[in-house]
Parts: sequence; C-alpha cells; structure tokens
Amino acid sequence: MSAFIDVPASGFESSVTFWSAVSGCSPSTRRGADEEFLTLVPATGDAHLRMQRVGDGAPRIHLDLHVPDPRAAADRAVALGAVEVADEGHVVMRSPGGLTLCFVSHPAAEVAPPMRWPDESRSILDQVCIDIPQASFEGEAAFWQSLLDWPHVGSSYAEFERLDRPEGQALRVLLQRVRDDGPVRAHLDLSCSSREREMLRHVGLGARVVADHDAWTVMADPAGMAYCLTDRSPG
Repeated sequence: MSAFIDVPASGFESSVTFWSAVSGCSPSTRRGADEEFLTLVPATGDAHLRMQRVGDGAPRIHLDLHVPDPRAAADRAVALGAVEVADEGHVVMRSPGGLTLCFVSHPAAEVAPPMRWPDESRSILDQVCIDIPQASFEGEAAFWQSLLDWPHVGSSYAEFERLDRPEGQALRVLLQRVRDDGPVRAHLDLSCSSREREMLRHVGLGARVVADHDAWTVMADPAGMAYCLTDRSPG
C-alpha cells in the first residue's frame, strides 16, 4: 500500500516542499501528461508516499494498493461493495463510503526506515487513518478488513479500531469513527520519538497546530490538509 497526497494546483508546490522536508524524502522527476505526479523517494527502501496535482477541491488522501493483477483485484473489490470509476491499466475505485483507491501493478516491497534528525529524534510517516462517519462505520470497516485481509485488533480508544498490518507493509491502517455525516476520507499519521520536537520542526516548515491530545497532535500542512503526530514508536 502507498498513500497519495492530492493537492490543488494553487498549493501544490508548497505541499511538495513541505512533505519532502517532513518525510526526509526527495521528490522524483515528475510524470504524467501534465507532469502532475511525483514520488517522494526515501534514501533506502521503497517509496510509500506519492503526490498528485489536482484541479480543484481541498487537499485529500487516496490509497494505492499494489497487486499482481489490478483487474482481478478491482472485480473482487466491486463484489465487496466498491464502485469502479475507471480502468486505465491501473483501476480507480471508490470504497462504499466514497474514499478513492487505486489498484496498481508496480511493486513496493521494501520498507524504508525512520528518519533520524539532527537533534537525534526520529519519525516516520507510517499510518493512514480512515475517517468514517459513525452511521456508516460498520460497513466501511468491514469492507477494508475484507479487502486487505488484515486481522482486526482492538484499540485503547473507543473511537478507533486497528487492522494489523502484515510484516513488510510500510503503512498501518487505523479506522476512526467521526461525528459528521460527510463522505469517508483519510489522513496521514507520523510516529515520533519526541512529539514536541516533531511539532516544532513541522511548525518551522509552515504547518500549524490544530488540537493537542494525550497521545497525538492534530496538525494542518501549508495547504490546510489535516494530519497527526503520534507518540507511537518510530521503530
């Protein structure tokens, strides 16, 4: 699995600069008909974070699932309740609750290590949190568990449920119940050895603090997209 950050043109360049800096990755050569795609490439391991310039709307996250046969995977996803949007060699889908996902065939198997920063703190972008309105939570959560075939595990917080990622997966999946009635969406989480140091570093790069909780801090990047810094160990 890899995550795509989709950003409108007006905020795209500042977002590329920001996410390159906080992830410790280098932006690749741009690709696509309008050079709208790029990959954030780690120093070692395979990339699991990509970016796309989009025409409108707010910044958002979609997921790429790397599979041997995108067509077969898409047909299975439809049987589980997804909606097919387009088949362009890679297959664009929407989950039952409306989150965009794509089935792609290129490999991504070697997990990149956490970044170690000059102050000796460490961090890594290693989790996608899927934000699901309460009314549709059970169905959407069941879809993702069946699609990924990852075991369900509990959480110490009532609003969260977690899927247990297999060995070798770069990204965790967390499912969160939210109180609004909008579509299903997602945000990124970073694990940090020092949440305070990481927060200060991100603010210095143009982010802002939205809310502080016992074990995580909600941030907004320069384009206004929410993400979280967490106390989970980067190791």
